[in-house]
Amino acid sequence: MSRTVVRGGLVITAAEETHADVLIEDGRIAALAAHDSTTADGWTAGADRVLDATGKYVIPGGVDAHTHLDFPFGGTFSSDTFESGTRAAAWGGTTTLVDFAVQTRGQALRAGLDLWHAKADAQCAIDYAFHMILSDVNDHTLKEMDLLVSEGVTSFKLFTAYPGVFLSDDGQILRAMQRAAGNGGLVLMHAENGPAIDVLIQQALAAGHTGPRYHGEVRHPLLEAEATHRTIQLARIAGAPLYVVHVSAEQAIDEIAQARHAGLNVFGETCPQYLFLSTDNLAEPDFEGAKYVCSTPLRPREHHAALWRALRTNDLQVVSTDHCPFCFRGQKELGRDDFSKIPNGLPGVENRMDLLHQSVVEGRIGRRRWIEIACATPARMFGLYPKKGTLAPGSDADLVLYDPTAEQTLSARTHHMNVDYSAYEGKRITGQVVTVLSRGEPVIDAREFTGRAGHGQYIPRGTCQYLM
Repeated sequence: MSRTVVRGGLVITAAEETHADVLIEDGRIAALAAHDSTTADGWTAGADRVLDATGKYVIPGGVDAHTHLDFPFGGTFSSDTFESGTRAAAWGGTTTLVDFAVQTRGQALRAGLDLWHAKADAQCAIDYAFHMILSDVNDHTLKEMDLLVSEGVTSFKLFTAYPGVFLSDDGQILRAMQRAAGNGGLVLMHAENGPAIDVLIQQALAAGHTGPRYHGEVRHPLLEAEATHRTIQLARIAGAPLYVVHVSAEQAIDEIAQARHAGLNVFGETCPQYLFLSTDNLAEPDFEGAKYVCSTPLRPREHHAALWRALRTNDLQVVSTDHCPFCFRGQKELGRDDFSKIPNGLPGVENRMDLLHQSVVEGRIGRRRWIEIACATPARMFGLYPKKGTLAPGSDADLVLYDPTAEQTLSARTHHMNVDYSAYEGKRITGQVVTVLSRGEPVIDAREFTGRAGHGQYIPRGTCQYLM
């Protein structure tokens, strides 16, 4: 039996903060006990490893429920593989991610899922799971949804955007929601009015508006709000829960809040880019704004306050990254003369836990809320709790020693994501990951990477544990 003891830290979960030592046996949390207690003192005698957490937080490993590794988009692929992306995630204190497998139109869900298993197999430094993107809703794929749920793929993403690629019409969305209502699956929705956006794109290009800033202008906040409202009503008719991904607009938050206040199982996530970046970045000169093209788009800074408020009031429950990096050179440049051809996506899997801690430092959220939105709730939302997302007897020993006073400057020169720029270049923050354990094994040890490709395991998931 392997035994690790973590001594002297402040243990923070979504439920409580306590000065406690943590006993890990065979990759799981075995017990917690107060500092300097007889129980805690006795653990160290037979320990294989003792970690000194004095002056540090001891927190659950982060759960990033929205990533796109090795993802095809616009004639290219996101620049992080499962090997590089999970390594970068570990550097940022994330120990579990849920990536999106893609169904190709005309093919079975199984074919898409098998392809993603092949991409990830023996490549991951941390544990992982999959959502399934539905691009072709029909009688066969609806039946396949039942099979996937039984195998632990319990969430399905649909789009009201990207006509001809991912768009599902309202009838297809309703049918998928009805199926999910019966099999326990959770529908995830990319909510933007794609056909209307396409009209505005063509009008902008015809007027000679080709730069990155117009990506944000044509994807109007009201088109996010409209699609959010519409899909909430479809979910209501189907009797199905709904999770709206990458919420960026105040008007969309209002739709989610109204639904939740009416007692509906409607949930929402946002991402760090919507909390810290804005249309000012999209307007950066010399095509630099292309670095910040993502969908939903960055919004004017006035939306930030509504997003933070929604996180505090639980009208938004999760902060994920939508990590989908494309290098500026050779990838973002594909849209130099046409903003609609800029690959959509930002890097961020390494920055999420630190950026949210900075929000603790600045008083926007508390420490337990930090852990709730980054660890516990995504684990509960996607059927991983309490195996993941908390520090409790029986949980996987996914654990981070976090220095709340260390200062760092975010930069492409020092990050570990496989992308040639940082969306937060030069941003100074307080707080840094020191050591990361994944199932009790050091992946980051005193700011050195000690993990390996293949350590990460695929995790079949249960159904949503967050329903009202």
